[in-house]
Amino acid sequence: MFRKRPSTPTTHPDDADQPSAARAKIGKDVSAKLARNPMIERLGDARLDLFLRRDFASPEECAALRAMIDAGAQPSILFSGTQGPEYRTSHSCHMERGDPLVERITARICAVMGVPPDYTETLQGQRYTPGQEYKPHWDYFPQNDTYWPQMREMGGQRTWTAMLYCNDVEAGGETQFVTMGLSVPPMEGALLIWNNMGRDGAPNTDSAHCATPVRTGSKYVLTQWFRERKWID
Repeated sequence: MFRKRPSTPTTHPDDADQPSAARAKIGKDVSAKLARNPMIERLGDARLDLFLRRDFASPEECAALRAMIDAGAQPSILFSGTQGPEYRTSHSCHMERGDPLVERITARICAVMGVPPDYTETLQGQRYTPGQEYKPHWDYFPQNDTYWPQMREMGGQRTWTAMLYCNDVEAGGETQFVTMGLSVPPMEGALLIWNNMGRDGAPNTDSAHCATPVRTGSKYVLTQWFRERKWID
């Protein structure tokens, strides 16, 4: 279904798969800030730091974001050498980083989480039409994948993910956390946030998730990934 972490660790100080005090601190600080916010609810259990902020973006903002995704959408790709093309069948695009709405949404996500904007990758838009999906995967980078050395130099491990739902979906399209037995349906304007690392700063296998197939309608989301250090494009 998805790859396991290698069982034999290495000793590099920026090891993708091993505990990290720096990543653990990021996780603790962000979780504490989110937990203090009365407009944010915690989902699931102690295995995964998972939060939901309803009505994060307005209907007008969501409509504008959907139009931007439609204008730029291309077939989604995966990192070279990972899964086959059937694993992720959506369309996606990198949002224009200098666009005022993209800047505003990015700044709001960073503010609610307490993470500097320069730790973010470029916001990515995704569109799913009937039958399209993204099978179970992790957002963090496995140590044994060929692209990790490059990712390490570009800001290191992915720590947190924030996903903004830009519309309701008539049927299907849930974000399903596969080991947790928990599914979150798309809700226009809602922001779903989770920590890809465990409490020790090592990757958390319970962050495995998938985008279930859309059955009726279309699904639009924005995904903001955070790195452990400043992101270098």
